[in-house]
Amino acid sequence: MGALIVLITMFYSQYLARKLAEREEFIVEFVAPVMNDVMGVMNDANGTLIEDPASKSEDLDDLDTELKILETIGSIVPIILEDEAGKLTGHNYEEEGSITYDQDYLIAKKKSLLESGFEPLPGFGSSHRIYFENSKLYHEVSWFPLAQVLLLSTFVLFGYFVFSSSRKSEQNRVWAGMAKETAHQLGTPISAIIGWIEHLKDISKNEPEQLEVVDELRKDVTRLELIADRFSKIGSKPSLTKINLVEELEECRIYMQRRASKKIVFTFPEKTQTPVYSNINSHLFDWVIENILRNALDAMEGTGKISATVKAENGMASIELSDTGKGIPNAYQKTIFRPGYTTKKRGWGLGLSLAKRIIENYHNGKIYVKNSKLNEGTTFAIKLPLA
Repeated sequence: MGALIVLITMFYSQYLARKLAEREEFIVEFVAPVMNDVMGVMNDANGTLIEDPASKSEDLDDLDTELKILETIGSIVPIILEDEAGKLTGHNYEEEGSITYDQDYLIAKKKSLLESGFEPLPGFGSSHRIYFENSKLYHEVSWFPLAQVLLLSTFVLFGYFVFSSSRKSEQNRVWAGMAKETAHQLGTPISAIIGWIEHLKDISKNEPEQLEVVDELRKDVTRLELIADRFSKIGSKPSLTKINLVEELEECRIYMQRRASKKIVFTFPEKTQTPVYSNINSHLFDWVIENILRNALDAMEGTGKISATVKAENGMASIELSDTGKGIPNAYQKTIFRPGYTTKKRGWGLGLSLAKRIIENYHNGKIYVKNSKLNEGTTFAIKLPLA
């Protein structure tokens, strides 16, 4: 609708500009005889231009009306009069209603008009010529559609920015609310399960096999507590601690490798590597790494290699996680971080969206797909400020 309004305005403005140009040309043609009368008085018998017309006041007294008409026309359009000797007189070039005799300036103006295809109007004599340009009003009308396009575009962009920011803020509140509600809902059954585990411990003191099962249950409940804690931190500013990223990645590798196929090879930095420190929240950071590794495992379908590198460069900690999975098509490499995007039959498509929020909003870092090729693999890059 905005484009349609602009098009209608442009066509109408150009129509008005054409009508105005025709009217200005008609006015100049109409007063051409008056102009020639004035030119005759302003030149002596030898064709020499009189710089001060007031010196011939006795002749100009008879041309008061013509001069007034000429000044009126001159205040509408810039006009150049050329006599039989080739002398030029300009009206309304320096300021409204003014007369100029600067021959160099007027010759340049005349040349510009002729180069633009302007045909001079005939004057009183066969060698007299009248040149004129369109008025300021004509140019203002001609440029009005462009001004309107700029104003409308600015308004549309501003409106889009406000709407987009509002929608994004609303989405953030929804995700944060869902996360906190999930953490709250998990809290009650987790507390109950912990109580039952303690009860099982008491009644299984003399049965080692049952105690081993109880210990495994306790580990899983501890994991659930960690997940609930992660969800509870979404939407609130987490505390950050100076941590060695090499050791933190190794902890993530140990956890994920236990749950991966034996045919998956993990190649991570050794703990003996030079430490790279950054201020992070370990619970949330581990969540990001686990999300990426879990997606990598799904993409490789039980066979392949996952590798990681950590280094410090240009004041940032650089982490790269690579897999040999299916890869991501170019068209989806930016879409994967949007809430709801998923290629899996199960899942909400929130993992990478939350990962992006955790890295960029809470850790002042950046996460992106560094490169990906179909059937060859994907590399994710994470940049974090060094501690």
